[in-house]
Amino acid sequence: MFAFILKRLGLALLVAFTVSFISFSLLFLSGDPAAALAGETASGEDVEALRRLYGFDRPMMVQYGDWLFSALRGDFGESYYFKLPVASLIAERLQVTMTLGVCGILFALATAVPLGVAAAIRPNSLIDRVALFLSVAGQAMPSFWFGLILIVVFAIQLGWLPPSGASSWRHFIMPTIVLGYYAMPAIMRLTRAGMLDVLNSDYIRTARAKGSGEMRVLFKHALRNAIIPVVSLAAVQMGFMLGGSIVVESVFALHGAGYLAWESIARNDLPTVQALILVFSMFYIVFTFLADVLNAWLDPRMRSA
Repeated sequence: MFAFILKRLGLALLVAFTVSFISFSLLFLSGDPAAALAGETASGEDVEALRRLYGFDRPMMVQYGDWLFSALRGDFGESYYFKLPVASLIAERLQVTMTLGVCGILFALATAVPLGVAAAIRPNSLIDRVALFLSVAGQAMPSFWFGLILIVVFAIQLGWLPPSGASSWRHFIMPTIVLGYYAMPAIMRLTRAGMLDVLNSDYIRTARAKGSGEMRVLFKHALRNAIIPVVSLAAVQMGFMLGGSIVVESVFALHGAGYLAWESIARNDLPTVQALILVFSMFYIVFTFLADVLNAWLDPRMRSA
């Protein structure tokens, strides 16, 4: 198990290094960053002055080394638009995104796991077909469209919930549903498949033959084993949800890290965009690594290796 964790850790560090280089290289994909900052009306002298000011006249690998060393210390430079340190700007906005991500994954687990279990207990029944419909709809429906539908129905027509903002817990209800619904299909299908596989196992038939109650068989024996891969998937989905929160935050005007990414892209704030790409990628890498470690710890074969 220790060798497996070291291997996964090395792979995670390699991916993190690759992502850091790609995110830094985005600065140069659109051409001369100094010219982009100066604007179309700037003179050649102004562009050259900006190039020297921000160090764009140095070799690219030298710039990358300085940026990476500063990023490891938590210094991502200063935002071109907000005129604030990028690290403090992201830390302030990340609170909203983390709250939304945690609420979203809890909502997804609280709805997808019971539906998956119910669908496995009664295969080809009405509840199974409802779960299948929700799964297909969750994969096919764009998040922004679902969010707009909720705003029209529950905020404009019924007036039950506020359409935007983040000043109270009521503002997070609709964004939580939209973000959590994105993760529901995968969790639901995996729960259903795991329960069907476990319910056909020999030890489940043995438990029933010994006279154990159906609820005890389902929740103590079956679900406890079927839920192991679901927990790992939830960790991976958490990384996806944090990185994909830009759409949900833009629809509901939640001023989190996702909304900050949209603002930075629209205003050509390159240092903030670079840092956000790196931060969101690190979330996914860390949660994926934790999922691998959790899988290894829960697998008896891996623990004995």
